[in-house]
Amino acid sequence: MKEKLFYEKGLPYLTLNDFPGKLIVIEGPDCSGRSTHISMLKNWLEAKGHAVLDTGLKRSTLVGNVISEAKKGNILGKTTLSLLYCTDFADQLENKIIPALSAGYIVLADRYIFTLMARDIVRGASKEWLKKLFGFALIPDMIFYLNLDPEILLHRSFAKYGRLDYWESGMDTHLSGDMFESFKKYHSLLKLEYEEMAKEYDFVNINGKDNVDKVQAQIRKRISEYLGV
Repeated sequence: MKEKLFYEKGLPYLTLNDFPGKLIVIEGPDCSGRSTHISMLKNWLEAKGHAVLDTGLKRSTLVGNVISEAKKGNILGKTTLSLLYCTDFADQLENKIIPALSAGYIVLADRYIFTLMARDIVRGASKEWLKKLFGFALIPDMIFYLNLDPEILLHRSFAKYGRLDYWESGMDTHLSGDMFESFKKYHSLLKLEYEEMAKEYDFVNINGKDNVDKVQAQIRKRISEYLGV
């Protein structure tokens, strides 16, 4: 079994041993296809006999609903937003992810700390502060990044929702008063941050504009090689 390590000091009140489970992360912006691929991977891995837990942002029973409610007025401060998402992640790490890994599950994370950090950096947060803030995070076994251009994301967002979202368009960052222009600028900046993180955190870079079956096949091949199955 591989010893699980934190990025920095970890959760000091938890005594951790090696975990038999695996933590696999799929990163990427909204409408990049993450949730679809997590669902497909879960079915595939379970058919192979693995116990699987899937998790993602805003799924904490502690503050998941609080974040959704707080964002409704479009007036939430960037530091408060960052700390709420950090709390959501910490609660899930302690009460879902670590117990599942301890029990031998494969945990599929629909985004992890990297999306949170990329968003915060674009909103002006210090990289060093964020690394300390999220230093309690476990280092995943594999991190996939679905790489897509902002123009494609724009079209997919309209196809999925029929509109643009205030926060996903980065309107709070005041990049532009026009939501379309803000969306493209915001996601261009996010893409740059993801690409920087890809080097530092060893992402597996996947071309997200390929069709679903091709992307899924690439991800499954990498996972099969890693698990030795």
